[in-house]
Amino acid sequence: MPVTPPPYDATAVRPTWTDLPPGLRSAVAARLGAPVTAARVAGAGFTRGFAALLHTADGSTVFVKAAARTDQPRLVDWYAREAAVLARLPAGLPVPRLRWTLTTADWYALGLEAVDGRTPTLPWAPADLTATLAGYAELAAALAHPPAELTALDLPHLADLARDDILWWGEVAAGREPAPPLPEPVRVRLPELVALESRLPGYAAAGAGLIHGDLRLDNVLIDGRGAAWFCDWTWLCHGPAWFDLVTLLLTGHASGLDADDLFARHPAAAGAPEDALDVTLAALSGYFLTTAEAAPLTASPQIHRHHRFSGETALAWLAARQGWA
Repeated sequence: MPVTPPPYDATAVRPTWTDLPPGLRSAVAARLGAPVTAARVAGAGFTRGFAALLHTADGSTVFVKAAARTDQPRLVDWYAREAAVLARLPAGLPVPRLRWTLTTADWYALGLEAVDGRTPTLPWAPADLTATLAGYAELAAALAHPPAELTALDLPHLADLARDDILWWGEVAAGREPAPPLPEPVRVRLPELVALESRLPGYAAAGAGLIHGDLRLDNVLIDGRGAAWFCDWTWLCHGPAWFDLVTLLLTGHASGLDADDLFARHPAAAGAPEDALDVTLAALSGYFLTTAEAAPLTASPQIHRHHRFSGETALAWLAARQGWA
């Protein structure tokens, strides 16, 4: 039975403001310059880190993320990486800007510009998707020629990430990884899946710009004006913008939209290899389906459902394009 999508606006398992140690709360309040009067925990996302919109007694708001260095060292590294990226992204982009960072006792925290927005719902509302695709066109254009201070961060390359972590059908074919459950028409297509995904590193290496690296519906906020904002910048990497576009449009395909047409007409797909969409769908389907049960215990339990849904969606989209039904 097909897996239904997770509730992307309510996937997170996070501590509340009052769950945080008093020393951290005092340090954050001192950094804000006023006591915190209310906190709205973010429902989206798959980590267990603290993330909430904080309101203060002087009427200001800030979005704060925090993680414990002893219990969540990887998450601390991710937050620190995101802070470094946000401090160097070009001005004027639809991205919540970094306001400050702080380290106190065993915790690391960062404060971001507050965006009064909501996570898009599934199926995509046409206006939300239009705004998101337009916003990503702006981002992709800016990141096609990134500033030197951003590239100086020694960011990873999608080509290397693909070889190290994304290409799984080859592992299945070699018997080093168990095959995930597959529909009958696709089960015999393993050689084609391996051949398709194997082209991703070479295609990705040709991308001269930077990409978000984790572009999906729950990393988008739609503000009160209907404009899209793009969040969670931990995975910025060198690569072609069409890869981001495919990961975003997985939920578009699942919404019953003509994702083929949306991909083909988007500026980020300009100059992409003819089979770039198929190659990316093959790689993503293998990655998500084979790792669906391997998510760490430190992540939200909803991540398993997200991986299965994403993998099945990518595979169904590819099968339709390839005529494997």
